Amino acid sequence: MVSRTVGKGVHSLDVSPLEDPDTVATVDRPFPHRSRITEHGTIFMTQQLTFNLMPTRHTFTVSELTGKIRDLLAKNFTDISVQGEISNCRAAQSGHIYFTLKDDRAQVACVYFKQQQRGIKFRPEDGLQITVRGSISVYEPRGEYQIYVEKIDLVGRGALQLAFEQLKKRLEAEGLFDAARKKPLPLLPSRIGIISSPKGAAVRDVARILTRRFPNVHLMLYPVRVQGQGSPEEIVKALKFFNKAKLVDVLILARGGGSMEDLWSFNEEIVARAIFASEIPVISGVGHETDFTIADFVADVRASTPSAAAELVVQTRREFDKHIADLREALAGQIRYRLLEFSRRVHELSARRGFRRPLDLLRQQRQRADEMTSRLALGLRARLEQARKRFTAAHLRIAAFDFRVKIAAFRLRLEKRTANLGLCIERLLGAKRERWQRLALQLQERGPLKVLERGYAIATDAAGNLLRSADQVQIGDDVAIQLHRGRLATEVRKK
Repeated sequence: MVSRTVGKGVHSLDVSPLEDPDTVATVDRPFPHRSRITEHGTIFMTQQLTFNLMPTRHTFTVSELTGKIRDLLAKNFTDISVQGEISNCRAAQSGHIYFTLKDDRAQVACVYFKQQQRGIKFRPEDGLQITVRGSISVYEPRGEYQIYVEKIDLVGRGALQLAFEQLKKRLEAEGLFDAARKKPLPLLPSRIGIISSPKGAAVRDVARILTRRFPNVHLMLYPVRVQGQGSPEEIVKALKFFNKAKLVDVLILARGGGSMEDLWSFNEEIVARAIFASEIPVISGVGHETDFTIADFVADVRASTPSAAAELVVQTRREFDKHIADLREALAGQIRYRLLEFSRRVHELSARRGFRRPLDLLRQQRQRADEMTSRLALGLRARLEQARKRFTAAHLRIAAFDFRVKIAAFRLRLEKRTANLGLCIERLLGAKRERWQRLALQLQERGPLKVLERGYAIATDAAGNLLRSADQVQIGDDVAIQLHRGRLATEVRKK
């Protein structure tokens, strides 16, 4: 299409016709062919004009179209916040979390990658109302747009409270709170370990109570941070140290009061599992009386405050002292009772007739002893006489027995039996040898090699099967013939 100036203020448009008639639109001007138009003294002729009204079309591939949509979404939706309800939440083995964010009219897929989950206190689950922040892109293999989540915030309920309830429910289902698994406190702990901050008031209260009411106790403090980043790992390290070293009889986990965020180190799963794995009994004294942490539920004994934890340890000493006092009182009562019983028994015995005539009883017992002594002496003499007679008879039998004659007779019998045994063995071996030679000769005469030596042969087919009839082979089959000396390979030509 060419535009040129024909006259003053007038342009002429010349459009060349296209070769493809389907892509050409014909426009007829409203004036006749070869008409004259006068404008500013300029006259020009117009002929039938043709225009190309079909634009050039570009055909996209599916990948190109998906890529352009992805680039468009990534450019315009880079940092957005979306609120909705979680549904179809599932966690992959890689640690990534996939879920759908929906409201009453629409839904969108979301991906929460593992590396973005650092610092999150709760686990996403179905039914939670949340606000996600992230960017939108397209998952090209399925052509679906989805939100790549960078941060999740709860709507309404606090994230820490939800994380606390989720972890509590999960650990309770695993049995970490079972009373049957909790260890009893030692009766008289001589060494007490304290895991707390050395700068806090809690450790000073615990040490003051223990030293005042339990003077001979030995305290060991493992200093840790009780809040902030890295504090759960320090608490776990302290628990492992005491369990490995076996230096204390009981452990006190102490921290003063604070907000839920301040006490969160004692709500971490690693701390709960370290307390559960401890072989040493653990007393949890964290926060105030109204504060509850996961460590309180897992610990063997929960104290409302650090001072109450120290009181629990001292209480075992009090119980021991009370138990000793009760035993002392019970022992004194038993002794008094037994003395009264023995006194009553003595009075009863003294009232009997025998104690009124003790000399007569003594004479009777002495006479009875003399009678028993006489009967014992007579019995012993009779037994000795019988034993002497048996000994004399045995001595005479032994003296009449000549061992040398018996040994000579046994030797003669042994030599005779030896000679007879040798003859029997020789005869048996000769008979066996003759039978063996006879059987070997029969085997040699009846063996297949002996038959082959007389001119016979053994024929087998290609598979090694023995041929007994001509019907077993066909014309052209290979046949192997075994001779007495050598082997022939033949082919059947005639039957």
